[in-house]
Amino acid sequence: MPHPERTKPIYVPGDGPPQIDRPSPEILEALGAEGVFRMLEDVYEKLEETELRPWFPDDMREASRRSAAFFVQLLGGPSLFSDQFGPPRMRMRHVPFEIDEAARSIWLGSFESVLEQAEERYGFPPEHFTGFRAFLDSFSGWMVNVAPDP
Repeated sequence: MPHPERTKPIYVPGDGPPQIDRPSPEILEALGAEGVFRMLEDVYEKLEETELRPWFPDDMREASRRSAAFFVQLLGGPSLFSDQFGPPRMRMRHVPFEIDEAARSIWLGSFESVLEQAEERYGFPPEHFTGFRAFLDSFSGWMVNVAPDP
C-alpha cells in the first residue's frame, strides 16, 4: 500500500521519546500470544470503522497481525516483530502519516473500546489495565507528528 503524501512538516514533541515503563509481561503470560493477536484483531476491526481506515492496507487482519507481533515483543515475548520486519522504530514507521491529536484520539478510542471487554474476552489481568493504558497514552503521544494548533 503506498503511503499518503505528507503536506505538513514533521513535528517532534519537545519532550522527546516517552520515558515510560513497558507494560507488564504478566499481560502476555495471562493472554498468551494468541490472546494478544485476538485482541489486536478486534482493535483493527474498530479502526476499520473509523476515518483512519484509508491509512491501512486492504487486509486489515494482516495489519492487525503486524501490530500484534509488536505487542507480543513489547510484552516480553519472542521478537516476532523484529524477526519479520526489522527494528520497531515505530515513530519512523509512522512518519508518512500525518498523525495529529484527532487521529491519536481515534486510535486510542478504538483500543479503549476493546479494553473495556478485555478481562472477559482475553483474560487481561485487571491489575495491569492502568499501566497498559499509560503506555498506550504515552506511546500514541510520541506518534503524533503534526504540530498542535496554536
